[in-house]
Amino acid sequence: MLDQLILATIVVVAIVIIHLFGPAILTRLLRSHSRVMRSVRIMPLTLLASATIGIIAIHTADIWLYEVAYFELGAFHHFEEALYFSTSTYATIGYGDVVMPYGWWRVFGAIEGPVGVIMLGWSTAYLVSLLAQLKLLSHDWLTLDEEQAPEADLSR
Repeated sequence: MLDQLILATIVVVAIVIIHLFGPAILTRLLRSHSRVMRSVRIMPLTLLASATIGIIAIHTADIWLYEVAYFELGAFHHFEEALYFSTSTYATIGYGDVVMPYGWWRVFGAIEGPVGVIMLGWSTAYLVSLLAQLKLLSHDWLTLDEEQAPEADLSR
């Protein structure tokens, strides 16, 4: 069991590094894109779409890292089966139609679920932060027009 915990730790550290550098690189790319595209009226939407695609690419790298570990260690004999298991486990869907074979791989596979939840949460926080910076979270329909706003009574 110590072997699988060591391997799981190595994979988790690699995934954390991917999530440290991935969004940082993505932010630099988005900043360079925004300098070039300042005159484009739909720039915030293109930045958001680009960031979303970048985040999906980062999660794809995470899933494939686990898939390669499963496949190379012989936990699964087919590439597609290992990729399917890794994807459903990372997203904590866990359909149950493909399960980890009995043996020492089970704990290693179980660790992928919580790691996926944490990384998905991290990415959600990144996208919400980007939305806030782009001021896409403010809604015009939440503010009243000058005509509809009641006059402030300062005499009280």
